[in-house]
Amino acid sequence: MDMQAAAERSDEILDSVLREIQPELRWTHGPTTVGICDVSRRRVVMTHISVARRGNLLGVVDRFWRKSGYRMTVVNNDAEFPAIYARTHDGFGMRLRIGGKGQAFFQVDTPCVRESEVADSTSQATAPLYEGMEFIPRPNIHSDFWSAETPEVGATSGR
Repeated sequence: MDMQAAAERSDEILDSVLREIQPELRWTHGPTTVGICDVSRRRVVMTHISVARRGNLLGVVDRFWRKSGYRMTVVNNDAEFPAIYARTHDGFGMRLRIGGKGQAFFQVDTPCVRESEVADSTSQATAPLYEGMEFIPRPNIHSDFWSAETPEVGATSGR
């Protein structure tokens, strides 16, 4: 597998988990970084995730990754900045972490693969791309569900 194929597999992993989350999260592309033999793809969620709903989001993602056969490697249950990490059977590492202002960040890191050029992702973002800006802004999209300040009991995936 070369870097381009690994980047495309990373996009598939990211796209599949984001499709699983209901109500839909709005996201934009984060930077793609290329190392000596690896690639990292990112999605930055522009939907504000309230403190009360962060556990719901991590639970949906955790269940989906486990159902997909991925091995959970780290679970950080911090109330304000929780995160989960997982790994595929073929060495792709992924994470979901919640940052400042309730912004969620998804990332997939590839295993070491054969060097090649890496094209931009062809996945269609569901929020503005913020091209030409130095930084992606804090989350600026409200969701009646994900931004709500009260906990939701029994949240599930859309599938």
